[in-house]
Amino acid sequence: MSNIKDASLWESGRDKIEWVRSYMPLLTSIEEEFKTNQPFKGLKISMSIHLEAKTANLAKVLRAGGADVRVTGCNPLSTQDDVAAALVHEGFEVNAVHGTDEEGYTRDLINTISFCPDILIDDGGDLMALLHGEYRDYGKNLIGGCEETTTGVHRLMAREAQGRLDYTMIDVNDANCKHLFDNRYGTGQSTLDGIMNSTNLIIAGKTFVVAGYGWCGKGLAMRAKGMGAIVIVTEIDPIKAIEAVMDGFTVMPMDDAAALGDIFVTLTGCSDVITEKHIIKMKDGVLLANSGHFDVEINKNDLEKLSVHTFDRKPNIKGYTMEDGRLINLLAEGRLVNLAAGNGHPAEIMDMSFAIQAKSLEYLAKNRGKLEKKLYAVPEEIDSAVALLKLKTMGINIDSLTEEQKEYLTKVD
Repeated sequence: MSNIKDASLWESGRDKIEWVRSYMPLLTSIEEEFKTNQPFKGLKISMSIHLEAKTANLAKVLRAGGADVRVTGCNPLSTQDDVAAALVHEGFEVNAVHGTDEEGYTRDLINTISFCPDILIDDGGDLMALLHGEYRDYGKNLIGGCEETTTGVHRLMAREAQGRLDYTMIDVNDANCKHLFDNRYGTGQSTLDGIMNSTNLIIAGKTFVVAGYGWCGKGLAMRAKGMGAIVIVTEIDPIKAIEAVMDGFTVMPMDDAAALGDIFVTLTGCSDVITEKHIIKMKDGVLLANSGHFDVEINKNDLEKLSVHTFDRKPNIKGYTMEDGRLINLLAEGRLVNLAAGNGHPAEIMDMSFAIQAKSLEYLAKNRGKLEKKLYAVPEEIDSAVALLKLKTMGINIDSLTEEQKEYLTKVD
């Protein structure tokens, strides 16, 4: 039985799903293929991923391939209740409510895996945490799963390094057709969308501090610069720091950037990127936002401790008044600002990421019993096939090697 906020919202959710479907031709093509081949016939799939329209479209594609699909969110503030209602209206079991508390969120995760799935999609690693702990029995049928995001991949790598990864998992996040486009172009645009939609403030002329210069940070820095911001990058990796310098950005520690920034966005996948020692240096009126998976990058306990008054300024903006009168603004509770305060990545970008997901799940189903309990990269042939299909939908053709060129490239002498 589903657990959603309001089943009567389904028509609005349906309209959102139909809108994105018209801009996701890769998934449409894969859906037609799955309808014929039925790669998931008789299999159960659990999905824990940001529950909005693009995710709903993926769920429909997987069901077209024969799967019994259960869906939940991976962040309570990114769940869209009307989309959840639309999926329930179409016969899916959905356990997700926008803004639910930690207990409710965990209960929804548990219900999503309680039918002992054969395959799963995880986003951030919360399903894997349950299946390695108290709810291990729910993983008895698990062929394997796919992890969508950097934070979840880090958690899987840590488990594997400690010899504690008990299931086959595929690292979708690091597929070229995922991180080069989703993380860079998707996060860059959608983060700014979330900030601008919440604040109605200009980006141009402001000092914009980007914490972390991975693919997400690169995309955001590029777009902030393009909108006229003065961009500062903070990093711990010397190679990424040099890359940021050569891309034209100022690089410095957060200790120094704290006094200069007007807008701060964390995208590191780590904790305590912005803490008390930074907050006490910040200007009056700064905006703090996070685009990392968990709400631990900006230390909210430190904000609370330093403030003498807190209040909701407008939807998705909480004000913290400091003892000296400065006002610090936290967006979207420090959660993923692009989803909690926006609509997430553009449909065309998620079309590529979810095409990788769909084909990786198919790969797991086809290779049942042949894969080890470890973290695998997405097979190169899947990455290349998705890229070529994307180009085809864009009306773009590329060259291919002749037999003579192939021979030349493989010559030893």
